[in-house]
Amino acid sequence: MDKKWRIGAVSYLNTRPLLLGMELSPFCDSINLVKSYPAQIAQDLLDDTIDIGLVPVAIMPLLSNPQIVSKYVIGTEGEVASVALFSQVPMDQIEKVYLDYQSRTSVALAKLLIKNFWEKEVEFLIATEGYINEISGTIAGVIIGDRALASLNRFEHVYDLGLAWKAYSGLPFVFAAWVANKPIPSEFIEAFDAANEYGLKHLDEVIALIPATEQVYDLHKYYTENISYELTPEKRKGLEKFLELIKNK
Repeated sequence: MDKKWRIGAVSYLNTRPLLLGMELSPFCDSINLVKSYPAQIAQDLLDDTIDIGLVPVAIMPLLSNPQIVSKYVIGTEGEVASVALFSQVPMDQIEKVYLDYQSRTSVALAKLLIKNFWEKEVEFLIATEGYINEISGTIAGVIIGDRALASLNRFEHVYDLGLAWKAYSGLPFVFAAWVANKPIPSEFIEAFDAANEYGLKHLDEVIALIPATEQVYDLHKYYTENISYELTPEKRKGLEKFLELIKNK
């Protein structure tokens, strides 16, 4: 493992348990870790500026040789809390929806659920920075990550996309996975998984290292009830179903 592997990771609260072992253990000497928001990490993987990325799963069909290289993902068995459609009016009154620019998967999932689960016809709006302040009246918005957690008490109506997907499909959901676009040596993957696992086994340490100003939600609940990190067979089924449904969309 002389090579320094280029790793791209999302800089959200939900990744902190996965990154603790990478940042604080000797494993960090074998990698160059880059952090950004999901859509940028996806682009980095497409551009081959990283070797492995924690990317929105919707990017996988665009890769020439996509392969999930870890048994850990950002997933949910139901209520995810940090990916939702926010609105000041009920679903039946929503006319326009801002789509968060930070994640391809959440945008694709929102479009799918609005059409097939809520059976709504809406106008989709391209979001830019500051779009959250434009959510009002009949204009709703998809918000993901830490900004979604901070918005949970800000809007009258919160439609959790993890819960909606579970009601629609009966399956859990995978938002992001560690993906490579080329073969990765098995010995590195073994060490990589061990680094991911460290934080999951030391959640109190993870939470203690997060500044109080960033703890806008009960992080113990978030890490143990909302986010589900293991790539189980049921999550693989949910992922396959999602990718099939968005194919050619």
